[in-house]
Amino acid sequence: MVNTRILGIVPEKKLDISEYEQKCQDILDDDEIRYAGLLDEFGTLLAGGHKPGMTIRLSEAQLESVSKELASRVSKRKKFDEELGHVKYSASRREHVVIMSFPIYDKVIMLVAESNVNIDRLAFRVISKLGRQWGEFVGE
Repeated sequence: MVNTRILGIVPEKKLDISEYEQKCQDILDDDEIRYAGLLDEFGTLLAGGHKPGMTIRLSEAQLESVSKELASRVSKRKKFDEELGHVKYSASRREHVVIMSFPIYDKVIMLVAESNVNIDRLAFRVISKLGRQWGEFVGE
């Protein structure tokens, strides 16, 4: 049997998708969030979605493309975990929205929030809703 830890491979963690459906809904209760979705490693939406009546300024095709790109970036960042530590979250502030990602094992929570949001405060609230403590958050 191969020890995957030695090879730097993190075994896939089976997540309860229904649990993350509820967590995404809890995250969407935040007034500053327009979209909260759990994505697989390919960017496919597994749980969550748009806040009812709220636009994220992207067509469905554009959202799919952004989701795939985000999932790919999250995966690529893992190669530096040993040297730099695990990514807690990542954010991109654009003119009209903020896009954030929160790695969870081989999945990722993607958020689209208002452009004027305080990124660190929002990240703390989201991590709290995900059931993880700020200082103890790990992506594996």
